Formats: sequence, structure tokens, C-alpha cells
Amino acid sequence: MNVVIIDDDKFVTSALKAILEASGNVTVPATGTDGSEAVKLYGEYLPDILLTDIQMNGLSGLEATEKILEKYPDAKILLLTTFLDDEYIIQALKLGAKGYLLKQDYESILPALEAVYSGQSVFGTEIISKIPGLLNTASKFDYASYDINERELNVIKLIADGLSNKEIASKLFLSEGTVRNYLSTILEKLELHNRTQLAIFYYKHKCSLP
Repeated sequence: MNVVIIDDDKFVTSALKAILEASGNVTVPATGTDGSEAVKLYGEYLPDILLTDIQMNGLSGLEATEKILEKYPDAKILLLTTFLDDEYIIQALKLGAKGYLLKQDYESILPALEAVYSGQSVFGTEIISKIPGLLNTASKFDYASYDINERELNVIKLIADGLSNKEIASKLFLSEGTVRNYLSTILEKLELHNRTQLAIFYYKHKCSLP
């Protein structure tokens, strides 16, 4: 997997490059220090994933993400930051970034890259826990168009609230096996891969993002 790394701290880019390439699964063909370089290097190398800081001098990581996705809508961009900022999270969801992780959670970066490479979206547990409070308006999304029935929607809401299959089964008076079947059917209908993606999907469509 080819990954371009962008961060205004050259020590961070060097450290990340060394860590990722040491895994044997990642090649880092280029690094940069600001959003303008992110746009330039993405177009030059067309990496599998762009791993970029958000807050940088000049063009920010979010602004670079927007520019890249305008030209390359299938680009996979993973945002890495020290800031657990509500506005950043909303913008990341709105732009279509594939992930938003905190820098200090170094151990999660390689697994997150591998997940994004395989087509998943990845948001750290700290971010997931904040999404419900950020997007708390009434649902406007037409689940019926995806053939999602009322019981399946109830399962989706409980998954988005962080309940386990066992807790959902108890709450809805179902067996755990039935809940697992519901989850598999829901994921197939919405073309998602796991319950984390489902929670993000639910909250992303719970309101019209600003």
C-alpha cells in the first residue's frame, strides 16, 4: 500500500514513515508539510491513501481534502490530528474523509490505514462517542428506499447508541442470533462492512450537515 504523509512537523512525518514502512506493508513515496503539498503530491503519486494532519500553515488538511476529492472523488484520505474538535469532525464527515484519528493513538494508525485501504471508514473511539451529540436532530433519511423496515431501523439506532448484540437482544426481546441476522441484512442493504460504519452512516444521515 502506498501512503503519502503530510504534517507540518517534519519529525512526525519521519517517525510515521519509519513506523509504517517497518511493517513491511506500507511504502511511503513522499511526504509534505502543508495542504498545498498534499494536493500537489496526491496528483503526482496518486497514493492508495493520503495521511494528513489537519491544522497546518497555509492550506489546512481539510481544505486540501476538499480540493483533492473534487478532482479525485475516489481518493482515500485519513485525517490525523491532535485536536478533538467538533467542527473538524463535522467537516471531515461532510467532505467524505475515510477516517479521523488522534495523533497520540499511534498504535491505531496502521490498522486504520489497512481498514481504509480495504474500503472501510475509520473513526477513533473518541470521535465515535462525540458524533451523537454533534448530530442530534430528528432523522430525515429515507431508510425505506433501502428496504429498511421499522424493526431493522430500531436495531440500527441501538447499534449507533453503542449497544452490543446481547444488549440489543434483551431490549428488543430477541435472540442474539436474530440480532446478528438483522445486522448482516442491514449491512448488505446499505452496502456497509461493519457496525462502526453503520453507526457513522446513521449519524451522518441524521441531519443535513452544515
